[in-house]
Amino acid sequence: MHARSWTTRAAVSVAALALTSSLTGTATAATVVRTAPAAQRTSTAVPAVGDVDYATWQRDVSAVVATARPYIEQRTANSSGQRLAMVLDIDNTSLETDFHHFWEYPTPAVKQVLDLAKYADSRGVDIFFVTARPGIIEPLTSYNLRKAGYPLDGLYVRSLPDLFSEVSAYKTGKRAEIEAKGYTIVANIGNSTTDLVGGHAERTFKLPDYDGQLS
Repeated sequence: MHARSWTTRAAVSVAALALTSSLTGTATAATVVRTAPAAQRTSTAVPAVGDVDYATWQRDVSAVVATARPYIEQRTANSSGQRLAMVLDIDNTSLETDFHHFWEYPTPAVKQVLDLAKYADSRGVDIFFVTARPGIIEPLTSYNLRKAGYPLDGLYVRSLPDLFSEVSAYKTGKRAEIEAKGYTIVANIGNSTTDLVGGHAERTFKLPDYDGQLS
């Protein structure tokens, strides 16, 4: 996952949450949506990203997930006594980040990936998220994932030192940490090669990023 579109989204979300909290003293993450201008709130169009339209992206995501589900079924068929895990990237893997405006918070799930995560969870696989998002927005990220319906057994975000290391090295290290807890990572899913390289997973599944057009 690239950090390209996230910086603006994160800054706006944090600023909106802080402002709402200072005014009401009881704001939740959901109130961020209500602070957006009316014209923005009523927009329902799904924006295209570069040359990528939403329908094409959905079709291409479905094709990848269709290969992952039977693998999860087969891999979990005789896994008694094993601690199995699935690792997911977030932006444009678990959440439709680039296809929704920043004021559309919480960001909707990528439905195909959500269904796969729920299926894996039902078969005893713990679900972990490893993202390049900075730690300052961990509460917003956790809230978004839970609100979208994801099972959440662990969330890894970048601390300040991590921000100065390569994303691929950071993500590889976090998968190694999950393994050190006694897990076997049966599937690692992301939309960028930086999500997937470095090992520490039995299988990887790459969702489309169209040569970096999606973050």
